[in-house]
Amino acid sequence: MLAETTNVEQPSAERSTARAWWLPVFGAVLGAGVFLLVRGSLTDDGYITLAYARNLALHGEWGLIPGSPANSATSPLNVLLLGALTLVTRVVGSPHPVVALGILTVLCGGALGWAWQRLGRALALPAAAGVLGITLVLLNPFVLSAIGLEVLLIPAVLLVLTVFAVEGRPVLFGVTAGLTVLTRLDLVLFVLVIAASTPAIRRRLWPAAGCAALTAAPWFIVSWVAFGSLVPDTLAIKQTQAGLFAPWSYSTGPVMYYLGWPITVLVSFVPALFGVLALIGWATARFGVRWPDFPALGPVAALGGGGILYYVAYSFIGVGPFHWYYVAPMTAAGAFGVAAFGVWYAQTRERPALRTGPPVLALGLTGALVLGGAAVDAAQGVPWPSPVVFGNWASARDYARVGGELGPRLAGATVASPGEIGTLAYFCECAIIDEFSDRGRAVELVEKRIATANPLMSLALRVNYHWLDRSITPRVVDYRLQYKSGPATGPDSWQVQSAAKGVGHFTLSREG
Repeated sequence: MLAETTNVEQPSAERSTARAWWLPVFGAVLGAGVFLLVRGSLTDDGYITLAYARNLALHGEWGLIPGSPANSATSPLNVLLLGALTLVTRVVGSPHPVVALGILTVLCGGALGWAWQRLGRALALPAAAGVLGITLVLLNPFVLSAIGLEVLLIPAVLLVLTVFAVEGRPVLFGVTAGLTVLTRLDLVLFVLVIAASTPAIRRRLWPAAGCAALTAAPWFIVSWVAFGSLVPDTLAIKQTQAGLFAPWSYSTGPVMYYLGWPITVLVSFVPALFGVLALIGWATARFGVRWPDFPALGPVAALGGGGILYYVAYSFIGVGPFHWYYVAPMTAAGAFGVAAFGVWYAQTRERPALRTGPPVLALGLTGALVLGGAAVDAAQGVPWPSPVVFGNWASARDYARVGGELGPRLAGATVASPGEIGTLAYFCECAIIDEFSDRGRAVELVEKRIATANPLMSLALRVNYHWLDRSITPRVVDYRLQYKSGPATGPDSWQVQSAAKGVGHFTLSREG
C-alpha cells in the first residue's frame, strides 16, 4: 500500500514543484509589503530588539542602552541577525536598524515560501496550499502587531526544521534545530517532538544532536558564563508581570483578546483551531483511509502537536498573555492544518473514492479567514498608525518625539523608565533605567522570582542563574519619567496619544 501510494503521488509532486517555484518570491514580496504597512507603528517591545541590535552593531555591546550590559533580549538569533544587518547598513553612513528589520522581514517571507515549496514537493500539495501557508503568517494581525520581535523568525525556522525532517536530512535538521533554540529556547519543545516523530532523524540522532549543539552551544555557554544566565532575564521579568493582566492568564488570554478585538481573534486563531481538528482527525484515522497512507505527514503533525504542547506548557509556567506569545502555537497548528487538508485534497485527485468536499471546504474557509485578516489589516489604515493588537501608552510616533526631546534635556543624566522603555530608549539614546536595561534591577527581580517560585521552577532558575554576579547593584537615577492620563500641563511634560489609552502625558521630575 505504501509503495503504491508513493508511486502514484510522485508525478503530482513533480507538477506541484514546477508550479510552485515562485513561492519564495511571493513570500519575500509579501514580506516587503507588510513591512511597509507596519514600519511606522512598531510596538514598544519591538524597539527593545532594535535598540539591542544598534548597540551590538555600533558598540559591540549586548544591552538595551550603551554602556549598560543586560540580558533582556528574548531572542538571541533575532538580535544577532538584526545587528549584522544593521552593521551592513552602515556602508551608507549611519546605522539603520529599522531598515535591517525590513530586510529580515523579507528574508523570513522568502524562507516561508521556500519551506512551503519544499513541503509541496514532498507531500504533493497544490500550490494554493503554499500560498495559504505563507499568507496565514504574513497577514495575521497578531503577528503583524508584534513585528520587531521574533514573530516571523519563529514560523520560518519551525517550518524549515519540519522540511528537513520530512526530507530525512539529519545534519541540516540539527543545524536548524540549533538556530531554532537560538530563536527562543522554549522552542526546543518543537525540536524534540519533531525529532521523535521522524524515523530518519531518530536513526541518526547523534549526528543531528551534535550539529544542533555545535550551532547553539557557543552562544549559550557565553550567555551562561558572561551574562549569568542561559535563558534571558525576560522570562523572570515577565513572570513577575503576570499580574498586569489579572484576572487573565496565558490559558485564558484568547478570551481576553476576543472581548477587545473579536474579529481579529477569529481570523487569527480559527485557522489554528482547524489545524487542531485536522490533527485529531489524522491521529484517529478520520480521513477515510488509514493514516499510514499519509506517511510524510508525521513531522508536520508533530509541528502541530508541538503547538498544542507549547500552549499547555506556557499555561503552567506563569507568564501573562502577551500577544506575541501566541504566535508559535498559532502558526504551528495553522501550518499543519493547511498541509493536512492540502494532502487530503491531493489524494482525492488520485483516489476518486475519497471525499473531495471536506478538504475543499476546510481550505476554502482558511482562505476566507486569510482574506478576513487582510481586511482587518487594511481597516487599521495604510500605513498603520498603530498595531491592531495594541496596549502601549503612546504611539510609536509620539514615543519617538518624546525620546528625541528627552535625550538633550537629560544631558547625560540617568532617568527611571515610566514602565515602557523600548521606543524611548531607541530614540533617546540616553541612560533610561529599568529591569530591561539595568542588570542590577534585573538581579533583584530574579531573586524575588526564585524565592516565590514553586520548587521545580525555583530549581530551574537557580541552575540558570548559577553564574550570575549578584553583587551588581541598581544604577542610581537622577530623574524619573512618569505617565499619567489626560492632557499635559506644566514644564517638562509631553502630551501623547494612544489608540489603546487615549490622551495622556509624560512628566519628567528630579529624583529625590
